[in-house]
Amino acid sequence: MKFLRNLLAAIIGCLIAFGILFVMFLVFAALIGNSEDSVLIKNNSVLEVQLQSPIKDFVGKDDSNPFAGLFNDTKGLDDILHALEVAKNDDKIKGISIRSSILMAGLSQTQAIRKALKDFRESGKFVYAYADFYTQKDYYLASVAQEVYLNPVGMMDFKGLSTEVLFFKDLQEKSGVKIEVIRHGKYKSAVEPFLANEMSDANRTQLKELLEGLWTSMLADIGDSRNISLEDLNVIADTLGTRTSKYAVLSGLIDGVAYLDEYESFIKNEIGLQDDEDINYVSITDYAKEAGRKKIKSGSDKIAVVYAQGEIMYGEGGPNIMGQGIINEALKKAREDKSVKAIVLRVNSPGGSALTSDIIWREIEITKEIKPVVVSMGDVAASGGYYIAAGADKIFAEPTTITGSIGVFGTVPNMSQLASDIGINAEQVGTNRNSVDYSIFEPMKDSFRTTVQEGIEETYSVFLDRVAAGRGITKVQADSLAQGRVWSGTDAKRLGLVDELGGLNDAISEAAKMVGIETYGIKKFPIYKSGFEKLMEDLSGASAKSKESIIQQEIGPQAYSILQQLKMATEQKGVQARMPFVLDIK
Repeated sequence: MKFLRNLLAAIIGCLIAFGILFVMFLVFAALIGNSEDSVLIKNNSVLEVQLQSPIKDFVGKDDSNPFAGLFNDTKGLDDILHALEVAKNDDKIKGISIRSSILMAGLSQTQAIRKALKDFRESGKFVYAYADFYTQKDYYLASVAQEVYLNPVGMMDFKGLSTEVLFFKDLQEKSGVKIEVIRHGKYKSAVEPFLANEMSDANRTQLKELLEGLWTSMLADIGDSRNISLEDLNVIADTLGTRTSKYAVLSGLIDGVAYLDEYESFIKNEIGLQDDEDINYVSITDYAKEAGRKKIKSGSDKIAVVYAQGEIMYGEGGPNIMGQGIINEALKKAREDKSVKAIVLRVNSPGGSALTSDIIWREIEITKEIKPVVVSMGDVAASGGYYIAAGADKIFAEPTTITGSIGVFGTVPNMSQLASDIGINAEQVGTNRNSVDYSIFEPMKDSFRTTVQEGIEETYSVFLDRVAAGRGITKVQADSLAQGRVWSGTDAKRLGLVDELGGLNDAISEAAKMVGIETYGIKKFPIYKSGFEKLMEDLSGASAKSKESIIQQEIGPQAYSILQQLKMATEQKGVQARMPFVLDIK
């Protein structure tokens, strides 16, 4: 017994020792990370804009948390825009070199960064751009530069926007697993892939008009920077006029072809360096750490910015999921903070749970009674995303924002055919006529479908009420703009679904104007748990992530995307006010 007791004590001692060492390692890593946060900006430096990591509107990092940056390579749009504004007045920064390829940002996020770069250039400092190849979004960003260069054997994609929608009707029939659909809204095509093998005329119409609206907005910005008409830009796209570097130069979209060393010679000449001297590059990511210490707006009065991003799901929520828990808590903190005079709600969401949307909407209504609430729409504020925005005192959207999609639907998986094919028979027993309402192993009963349809219609009616009251229109007018139809920010402004076209800063300025303050600071909500905290809280999450990575690697990204869409459809609970499709614009 004494031997076993000693053995057990030794094992426990080893485990404690390993635990202490592990914690010490993480603290050491955090300290190293913090030491790296201190960036030395040399004189005569060039800010290098390379944005190849995922970009979110807000990462919700607590700067006082030493573990905040661990296990997270996502960049915050707010940090990037702040860094560019600080750099504009930083004497050590002489100019900017845009070297972005495969930009991992949404279209409205890209437009916001482009505006900040344009503002930087108008301060009198140079902005150059170079790439070995340009995607359309990369070029859209780069076109703001005074000179744009391309590798002599590089390529440039400039052919117009497109998207692809997958349809699963045949797959359901062959597999025996069906998605039962109940919906309202003729444009509510989130469920169309489960009902047909082809795109409906209504869906094709709205998609085409949406893409044309986004493309026109991009061309307007490009044409303004390159002094090329909209008509000529469309001719270039239709004729693939940038398919080689030579044609790209002839089209006027590229200023010249050059290898990287030649491009850097142009920059050296600009800042007065000799050929044998090195350029003092500082990355936008590193510079953002230093810029974050400098306040552009300050004052005892504050404007709160509450970031509402991700799919809307019932529950607490987090950086990627908008739940009523974290958003309502943020709104409550902001309205109860005496230093906060007005609130800007930054919405970037394709929608989701109608119930959660209404709970957040109600919290906004309570907040409006105390302080003004202005909405700033990001890449997408559709369906449930528009639901929570509709009641705001004022709504701003970028021209490239995707919004609207006022409609609801419900989906229920059904595998009765598969069960029959493989020999499964389900029998039910209940106490009342409707106690057995639905079984995935039995065909859906008309009575159950009718009940769900009633819920859909009721939710849609409430959605229209929220829109009508928020926008000051009749319910009939709201219905004419609804039916699940999606709009670009430009069209939404024309139709009265939003008040103004502009970015987050425009919304903040309007909020300050509404309460009559000129000097103010910014408070951001919410603060999310760090990657380290989430790792410690749920180690199984890391395991699940690794499994997803393995599956994606084995079956390929396209097949994995189909699997994810099918999985999402089976997991949706309750009535959905969701963006009508997974929109991957190319």
